[in-house]
Amino acid sequence: MEDRILGLHHITAIADNAKRNLDFYTNTLGVRFVKKTVNFDDPGTYHFYFGNETGTPGTILTFFPWEGIGKGTTGTGMATEIGYAVPEGSLEFWAARFKERGVKHGEIAERFGELYLPLEDPDGLKLNLIVPKNGDDRTAWETADVKAAHATKGFHNVTLNLRSIGPTATVLTEILGYQPQGVEGNRHRFVTDAIGNANIVDLIESPKESAGKNAAGTNHHVAFRVKNDEILMKFREKVMKKGLNITPKIDRDYFFSLYFREPGGVLFELATDNPGFTVDEPLEELGKNLKLPAQYRTMRGEIEKVLPPLQ
Repeated sequence: MEDRILGLHHITAIADNAKRNLDFYTNTLGVRFVKKTVNFDDPGTYHFYFGNETGTPGTILTFFPWEGIGKGTTGTGMATEIGYAVPEGSLEFWAARFKERGVKHGEIAERFGELYLPLEDPDGLKLNLIVPKNGDDRTAWETADVKAAHATKGFHNVTLNLRSIGPTATVLTEILGYQPQGVEGNRHRFVTDAIGNANIVDLIESPKESAGKNAAGTNHHVAFRVKNDEILMKFREKVMKKGLNITPKIDRDYFFSLYFREPGGVLFELATDNPGFTVDEPLEELGKNLKLPAQYRTMRGEIEKVLPPLQ
């Protein structure tokens, strides 16, 4: 099973304000701040990682908080919704919490036999808290006021919005090992049985919708999980055989990656489990210190001067 795609690894989105982004995810949503680092291509911008206690693949939502970038537009050719798994009976807790904190949210509804609560983060990024019909045995990260009975477990699914789902569905099934599971309206669900959670991709077909514009409140890319470097490179061959352009292997410090754009326009990444987030700081200190990629470590003083304050 380990030579397969193991569901979602991480999802990366864009924010407009670093402090607001950090406050919402750690305080309101109650996920762990796993890593504070910088963008590999823009060291004056933070790269935040949020997840469970260890930053297990399948729980990791990351952000590029580009200060003042302005609001983006969701549309075709991008991931438009992120689903988090939550325990049964927790949605009422979250609805009350969001109302108290002024978080924009909808009503509890049902999709594919699962209850969910839609909401938006401060930048308008669309999230859903979902009670999986098959349960979720992952251990949640707890905070002082978000206990395990309500806390998020990690990803449940991701939704891609596309003009036509056919070419993307082919990538999911013939390269990544997903299988169609069902259809509700224009939403087509694909699932892999290689792992029991963070294993769902929904494709929405919107032939008349405009293309999305990446900025705050939109998703930048979706990363799929593989066990290690050897399997990563096997998938590189699979992607190339399908005639798609794919990058060489890139060292992202906490995992190794490949990137390719699927035919519907969404940027896909394949990322390894190794080496993980404790490679440069101990588990108990995750997220507490600014960690810099090797090429920027001699520039720490300059970088710290331009990064926005988080307090």
